[in-house]
Amino acid sequence: MSRVDPRLEPVLRHLTRERLLELVTGVVDVPSPTGGEGPLAAWIAERLSAHGVPAQVQDLDERQANAVGVLGGGAGPSLLLYAPIDTFTTGDPALDVPWAMPTARLDALPRARVHGDLVQGLAAGNPKGHAAVVMAVLEAFAAAGVTPPGDLVGGFGAGGMPSFEVEGAGSPGRRNTGHGVGVAFLLERGFTTDHAVITKPGWTVSHEEVGLVWIDVTVPGHHTYVGSRHRMPYRNPVALAGELAVRLEAWFGEYAARHEHGTMRPQGIVAGIHGGSDRLAAATPASVRLRLDVRLTTEQTGPEVVREVRAEVDRSAAELGAQDVTVTQVAYVPASRTDPGAAVVRATTEAFEAVSGGSHVAIGQNSGATDANVLRMRGVPTARVGMPKVARGPHGEDVDFTLGMNLVHLGEMRRLGEILVRTVLDLPRHAG
Repeated sequence: MSRVDPRLEPVLRHLTRERLLELVTGVVDVPSPTGGEGPLAAWIAERLSAHGVPAQVQDLDERQANAVGVLGGGAGPSLLLYAPIDTFTTGDPALDVPWAMPTARLDALPRARVHGDLVQGLAAGNPKGHAAVVMAVLEAFAAAGVTPPGDLVGGFGAGGMPSFEVEGAGSPGRRNTGHGVGVAFLLERGFTTDHAVITKPGWTVSHEEVGLVWIDVTVPGHHTYVGSRHRMPYRNPVALAGELAVRLEAWFGEYAARHEHGTMRPQGIVAGIHGGSDRLAAATPASVRLRLDVRLTTEQTGPEVVREVRAEVDRSAAELGAQDVTVTQVAYVPASRTDPGAAVVRATTEAFEAVSGGSHVAIGQNSGATDANVLRMRGVPTARVGMPKVARGPHGEDVDFTLGMNLVHLGEMRRLGEILVRTVLDLPRHAG
């Protein structure tokens, strides 16, 4: 157990429920789809500056931006507390329905609703609740007048979601709006630190996480007319792609088990099927495309995964009688790992144990990827820590994936905030 730093309690006194509530409702109420985070970045910078934290907006273009706040510290190691600020869905029913939900949902709108200690609204849990905690920690240090041991940077990054450009919501003319573009820009333009802690969901401390490969599988067929099906060569790529998708979904379970390594169990999904004409339902398409997300561990590379998927696709296609099926890589973020003995991992773990009241037990079989990969790729030792998923909704309802993203508990925000404060204060001791 760490020695209690005399600076701890003065900072924690300012990590109040009122501050956390103001911050999480504030960030939820400003829409920030991937590629359109500029208004939220401006709100964050203005709020931090008004509460004693020098902050600025870091523009990527006219619509996409990071926010950065810096508290100058002593001669100790510098630390980045980081959270992305873009949302998984957009908050616009015209863009989110029906692919993400059959009808519009109140919890998926960028409007905070408070139910006792629960706050509901788009991304209230992930990532905005975590970003609000980082903001609260910076403000608490400033309000307490406590100088951090080293420079303390709060980074709030655009483009943290695994996303290509969002049609109708992103920045026109730019294709690289997701997959960690904001944090990469943050580090390139003046805010690289000795260590980093990323706040993302999960009541644990992680030192490694999977990467991802996006792969397109194109299934060719014959474009023909329904009235001629019985008179002409017929091969419907919709049916073939569907059968191939079912086979891949089954194969991904075996793939994950075979590649499990450390705390990672890399999953895969068939994320979409594209083909055919709504205008001409009388005809089959010339081709259909499947898009896959295949996760990978630090023991794998993107090209290796593509070859493995291609081999499985070729095998299944041959059995189905499909010809000329192609496999193409369209995105790649490597998996990453920080040595569990690194100072930032040890400091965060010790802080976690002090707050949780028990020994830290690593959670295994993880398959989530975050901007931690980009931080580590840029040479910054990084620990990940976050809040547990809320167990029940504000009316006692079950929490599905969407509601889990859009719900946060103020008590858990306070616990995460204390972990971060302790990590900031104890990092120099672990860094030597």
